[in-house]
Amino acid sequence: MNITLRQLKVFERVARRLSFTRAAEELYLTQPAVSMQIKQFEDVVGLPLFERLGKKIYLTRAGEELYRLSRTISLQLEEAEQLVEELKGTEGGRLAVSVASTVHYFAIRLLADFCQRYPKVKVSFKVTNRKGLLQQLDDNETDIVLMGQPPEDQDLAAQAFMDNPLVIIAPANHPLAGKKGISLNEVSHETFLMREQGSGTRNSVERFLSEKGVQISASMEMNTNGAIKQGVEEGLGLGIVSIHTVERELKDRRVVVLDAESFPIMRQWYIVHRAGKRLSAVAREFEEFVRNEADRFVKSDIIKTALGG
Repeated sequence: MNITLRQLKVFERVARRLSFTRAAEELYLTQPAVSMQIKQFEDVVGLPLFERLGKKIYLTRAGEELYRLSRTISLQLEEAEQLVEELKGTEGGRLAVSVASTVHYFAIRLLADFCQRYPKVKVSFKVTNRKGLLQQLDDNETDIVLMGQPPEDQDLAAQAFMDNPLVIIAPANHPLAGKKGISLNEVSHETFLMREQGSGTRNSVERFLSEKGVQISASMEMNTNGAIKQGVEEGLGLGIVSIHTVERELKDRRVVVLDAESFPIMRQWYIVHRAGKRLSAVAREFEEFVRNEADRFVKSDIIKTALGG
């Protein structure tokens, strides 16, 4: 069979996602281009690889068999690419980094410093939520991930590299602003803006409040920290966010950190990759850089003051 690597790559992605649209988005192709590659691939194979039932597509028996083979070939090609990157060292290598949306507030500064040290390294940088990060790790689409605590039931290598305090923020003119020793019972009567179900921050907050026997009213769910911060500024409610996401707002006095009982909730940031993954020299260098240097990108006087330090 005269199959091209491009056809194999497109087929593997469509088969993995069972969606021409999602495959096209992830491969940065148009949907007609993906459909054309699949048609050419089926013509070479001589068998249909997908069948459509309603609005969904499914793999045929031949498609299932070829998908298993294509996954093996894709992993071998990725291993070959990693070997080449290893031989390049930190001169001209490539680095794929994905971070949680909360992390990107300081990760940009960290990455900029790293790139100044290694100017020839080509970096792919993506920001997404917890679900997206775990999917990228599962699909082996990234070298390094910076996120909150990863699940223990996945085959991942994770190491904590920095504290991540979660704090309650309020508008600067809120009645509780400046008050000392606010009880959890007192804040439980307030309205809160919360991250979406499944986010790392939401999970930590709900687990913490459950342990304390406290319930709060989440009037709105928002899928970004930026939306929560803006909502708090506009007086829609209180928010619980990482202290690292509100440095600028604290400096401008647009929000304040409340001195609430049992806060901050202490979490940690983790540097994560797939267990057993062969990291390139650049990825290993970045991993070491994060462990040793990350603190100096977030320990501002504003944050220290907000935490009572």
